[in-house]
Amino acid sequence: MTGMGSLGRTAAVAAVAAAVAVSGCTVQGAEADGRGRPPVRVDITGAPPPPAPSTPPGDRTSAPPVRTEPRVLWARGDTGRDVRELQARLRQIAWLFEGPTGTYDDVTERAVKGFQGKRGLPRTGRTDTVTWQRLLRMTREPGRWDLYLMGGQPAAAPDPRCTTGRVLCVSKSSRTLRWMVDGRTVSTMPVRFGSQYTPTREGVFHVYWKSRHHWSTLYDSPMPYAMFFSGGQAVHYSEDFAARGYAGASHGCVNVRDEAAIADLYAQVRSGDKVVVYP
Repeated sequence: MTGMGSLGRTAAVAAVAAAVAVSGCTVQGAEADGRGRPPVRVDITGAPPPPAPSTPPGDRTSAPPVRTEPRVLWARGDTGRDVRELQARLRQIAWLFEGPTGTYDDVTERAVKGFQGKRGLPRTGRTDTVTWQRLLRMTREPGRWDLYLMGGQPAAAPDPRCTTGRVLCVSKSSRTLRWMVDGRTVSTMPVRFGSQYTPTREGVFHVYWKSRHHWSTLYDSPMPYAMFFSGGQAVHYSEDFAARGYAGASHGCVNVRDEAAIADLYAQVRSGDKVVVYP
């Protein structure tokens, strides 16, 4: 390139550098002292940058597992059929001796705390999913009268024969007694009946004798607030029913467990009032 001036040589070098850059190769310049500096890669293809090197599994920092508390199913103040079942199951393993009442009260809370503590669970007194599953594995499905051992079940619809006059309307299916006047229910209370061998008779009867402090000479036991309607069978208060619920039975009488309720009933019922006992 003889005869090329300094301006021509500069332009030629620039053109070569531009051509190399476009080809994607390296461009090597010169330091002030004439030594080559590290090559610079120029890429104009638009390809994405290479991925960052992955971190070996042993070098990764993982977050600690999140602990979730078991869901609370029932706690103090709750009511309903499910609470009855909880109480009935606690009775089966002798952690509860009262009820079932259907109300999650302080007695139920203490029983749940005791059950939890015995099995190494947090003693919260609340029935959560872990406590409930443990209780299910230790107990059986409660029956109807396990759930209503001390009464509290809904009363059956009154028999048509109860809709007129003054009537002690007694349902064996729901184990309830309705005191009715001219078709209106004045009060309702749980009752129990005779056993298989001494059944309570069914039908329409009338109160023929009242005895406030009656004592059974046949069975040598008290029968307070007795209202006799068929032979020796009467509606009366029973201390055994109050203590044991439906775990026991009468000798054919209609037992009432609520003494205050039958005392009030006794004061209202008259001799001659009708008694209807139906299935």
